[in-house]
Amino acid sequence: MGWAGLTIPVETGSIHPEKVQRGEKDAADQMPPQAPSPAPAPSGSVGGAAWRHLLLLLTGLPLALAALAFALQWRGGGVDDPTARWPPHAFPGMGMTDPTPPSLPSSACGEVLIASSGPSFPYLRGWSFPFDSDSDAALHPKVCVQTSTSAGLDQILPWLFYHKVVGVAQFLLFVEGRAAKPQVAGVLESIPGVKVVYRTQELEEQQARSRIWNETWLAGFFYKPCNYELFVKQSLNMEMAIVMARDAAMDWIIHLDTDELLYPGGGAEYSVRHLLADVPGDVDMVIFPNYESSVERDDIKDPFSEVSMFKKNYDHLPKDTYFGMYKEATRGNPNYFLTYGNGKSAARVQDHLRPNGAHRWHNYAKSPNEIKLEEAAVLHYTYTKFSDLTSRRDRCGCKPTKDDVKRCFMLDFDRAAFIIASTASEEEMLRWYNERVVWNDKQLNLKLLRKGVLTRIYTPMAIVQGLRESGVFTSSIAAAQSLVNDKVSLKENNVQNKNHTKLEKVSRKFIRANSQASARKILHAVEPASHDSNVSAVPPLSPPSLDNHLLELS
Repeated sequence: MGWAGLTIPVETGSIHPEKVQRGEKDAADQMPPQAPSPAPAPSGSVGGAAWRHLLLLLTGLPLALAALAFALQWRGGGVDDPTARWPPHAFPGMGMTDPTPPSLPSSACGEVLIASSGPSFPYLRGWSFPFDSDSDAALHPKVCVQTSTSAGLDQILPWLFYHKVVGVAQFLLFVEGRAAKPQVAGVLESIPGVKVVYRTQELEEQQARSRIWNETWLAGFFYKPCNYELFVKQSLNMEMAIVMARDAAMDWIIHLDTDELLYPGGGAEYSVRHLLADVPGDVDMVIFPNYESSVERDDIKDPFSEVSMFKKNYDHLPKDTYFGMYKEATRGNPNYFLTYGNGKSAARVQDHLRPNGAHRWHNYAKSPNEIKLEEAAVLHYTYTKFSDLTSRRDRCGCKPTKDDVKRCFMLDFDRAAFIIASTASEEEMLRWYNERVVWNDKQLNLKLLRKGVLTRIYTPMAIVQGLRESGVFTSSIAAAQSLVNDKVSLKENNVQNKNHTKLEKVSRKFIRANSQASARKILHAVEPASHDSNVSAVPPLSPPSLDNHLLELS
């Protein structure tokens, strides 16, 4: 402490300097000797200590937090695990069911519907598909798929449940042949969201009085066998399906065959419903370009879960790539695709809607405003099994000559396949099938994959395999056995009469359409617009050919 500011009282009077000096000297003699004071510490040592404390803090803090987290987990509290909110193998939208797959009767479908012992997609078991319950009734848009089929459960069930997964709300199945058998139709009728319509004589008579039967745009396909006959049936069934879809408050309708799967590329959540929800309100029709299956083996049994390679549509390829790789992609076949290349379309359910063949829709009152999707497609599984050669042959009674097959088939490859299946031995057929259909040249496949002509699509395969392994198909068959048994015990006429009331209700609308325009709910009998009189049905068409392209350039 310094002396500055310190007040020392002194006696009044004079002060002798000698006394002061002598007193200071005596005080100094009495003080003990002191050690020399240490030198001041350098500033660097103080900073180093601070850094050591900071490093110690940074090291200890994570360790303390880790210890706290471990203690909380060990206690079972403090951490909210979202997956613990539901029971094992159950997420929102799923109900808990017995994980044991039901046993199938010996007369049921083959091994393609049987669950495997090691499910890789267990979360589909017991799933309540969208639109199966009233709680999902508010979901829009609602999509309806219509088909005309004679297939069995081994093909229809994977096709149907796959489309349930991607967001289809209702199925209108016009069945005949094998599909109309009690063992098949009974299972289909038991599935929510499925309506089965049988092809009876009464139905044919009612369709003969329908509007499109008496119009010119479809007349060019009448009274011809095989593919032409199927094309007319599909169009007549599509006309009836429009009314049924409107009655069910559907927003969109799509015609598909049971060898076709919708691929909602570009849609949120791999959903057709989300894909169509993004379509502008002034669009009437959405075109899905088709991709064609490219099988790599000749022993395929279940195409939906064994085929992953597809040839892309002309609309989804650069023009230079398409024509530049055309010869290598056709491999000596008549066209780029084996069968059709003009895709399928979805139509907005509205007044005056009508079919325009199996591939397009039209409107009596206007030219539809249509768009073509850039990523989504229809996957067409055509000639994927060697047996497809003989099955197509057995369905058609035409002569295996070049002239007669033109009367029966619209596309060149179908004609060639019919002649081979009708005239060649099984060994020759198998060799022809491997040369023209099977993609067994791995180097060529790799080249076309790199160019983008071929593409790999695994999602449908994974979904169908997951559905099968989760027991969805077998559960549907087992749950319908009581209904199937009731149908088997009845005569076939009585089985078909089960739906006659519904058919009469729908058909009366078609009959009224020809006589009273105001009574019709859809397809009002208005006079066709001037542009409509020149419109003809759109048949299956081959993709653009290289020869035509060269002619345009010359």
